[in-house]
Amino acid sequence: MMENTDIQFKGRLLRHAPAWLKPYIMLMRIDRPVGVLLLLWPCYWSILLAAGGALNLHGYGWKMIALFTLGAFLMRSAGCVINDIWDRRLDGKVARTALRPLASGALRLRHALAVLAALLALSLIILLTLPLTAILLGVLSLCFVALYPAMKRVTYWPQLFLGFTFNFGALMGWAAIEGRVSLAALFLYIAGIFWTLGYDTIYGYQDKEDDALIGVKSTALKFGEDGPKWVYGFYGASLAFFVLAGFCAHAGLGFFALSVGAYLYFMRQLQGWQPHNPQNCLKLFKQNMFFGFWLALACAAF
Repeated sequence: MMENTDIQFKGRLLRHAPAWLKPYIMLMRIDRPVGVLLLLWPCYWSILLAAGGALNLHGYGWKMIALFTLGAFLMRSAGCVINDIWDRRLDGKVARTALRPLASGALRLRHALAVLAALLALSLIILLTLPLTAILLGVLSLCFVALYPAMKRVTYWPQLFLGFTFNFGALMGWAAIEGRVSLAALFLYIAGIFWTLGYDTIYGYQDKEDDALIGVKSTALKFGEDGPKWVYGFYGASLAFFVLAGFCAHAGLGFFALSVGAYLYFMRQLQGWQPHNPQNCLKLFKQNMFFGFWLALACAAF
């Protein structure tokens, strides 16, 4: 079981944390920062692009970078807790997730609810410092966060709903800078949705067999052997909308050169994807956090 788990027991954080704290670290996935970065990059894209690049951020822009960084950490942690509350009975039936704290009994439901309440309270404090449009978008995003874990029970497209959920930062970041949502922000949001469809489909191939056995759905199950074709298409569509966002924001050559280069490099990496190899799927999935970083550099260069 431990060989297949997604919990890295050998990680430095879990290895040195007190025994009582380890289940909470695992519940919030603090030891696994990939998810935080995937949530954070669309926030950075929009803040940087709306400001006209890193050189134009000034004090307020850097304050937004700091607030969105902390907010992404808190909301990703909250999302993980919500997900584990929804899935506490399903997780025990899947080798990769059976040792998660609620599924294994290391924590009880009341512990998870207390952690969730604290995370949401801290997130609300940050949210209330933003402009009104960003606040309203943040409240709306909570509905998506709460409902996302149910999607794999009712549709083969939970990855699409995750895209809607995980990329709200592209809208909120723009609203934080300009006080409104522009066409460029909408294109960034759509680019992020297609990006999420790509990387979460890759991730979903790890659980394809277990998901089929326990009766939950995913794009990995829907696409089957055609998965690579779909994923190439998702990244291609993401590139198209990312470039459109740059055009609408009147970005310069640096933006287009870095963003197109990043996409072409990652699509080359896709040539080595092995959908039936869980370790390969996880490795390629994790490479998306570096891919998102290069797109942030493109927005910073403007």
